[in-house]
Amino acid sequence: MQKSFLYRNSLSITFILLFILALAAQVYFGWKEYESELQEEGILAVPFASYLTSGHFISSTFENFQSEFLQMALYVILTIFLRQIGSAESKSLDEKEEVDREPVPHKDAPGPVKKGGWRLAIYKNSLSIAFIILFLLSWGGHLYGSFIDFNEQQLLKGKPLSKLADFLSEPQFWFETFQNWQSEFLSVASIVILTIFLRQKGSPESKPVDSPHSETGK
Repeated sequence: MQKSFLYRNSLSITFILLFILALAAQVYFGWKEYESELQEEGILAVPFASYLTSGHFISSTFENFQSEFLQMALYVILTIFLRQIGSAESKSLDEKEEVDREPVPHKDAPGPVKKGGWRLAIYKNSLSIAFIILFLLSWGGHLYGSFIDFNEQQLLKGKPLSKLADFLSEPQFWFETFQNWQSEFLSVASIVILTIFLRQKGSPESKPVDSPHSETGK
């Protein structure tokens, strides 16, 4: 018997719902924080719709997006070449794995595999390409939002507006960027190292509970 749609897609559905709930909470509390900042400057509260186009909202949202997509892009790419003995997140130290074999066309294969050529060449690297594109778009969104927010703050303080080229030399944007990147690198290092020694029965991110610490991969 075929499982229900919800059962077959429960992992992605759950994370999408969690994302929506967390984003809604971020928007609401970010709006309240923004209102508080404006009130301190003697400015009346802004409508909710106006907040959604503010640099405060755009910057804080894409600031998080870009670090997550960078993490995923690096994780996908670096695990092709780099190894960690004993980690469930590493490929085997010595043997080639199923993901390393060249694709073979068959009736159930994705379209690009059947067609071959440049389509297959792109498809073979499509996951990393997608994450790199998402990272670059999010980084651009963060830069734009942070630049708008910076100039909004300049206006409130009666200071001259900054050009984008000048803003790039300001520490604010790079502080926001690197404070997110370092947390993502730490989280990846944590799962790579902790899966050497720790287990979680039933999770595909863990080795079997009775596996030796030196066993690499799942």
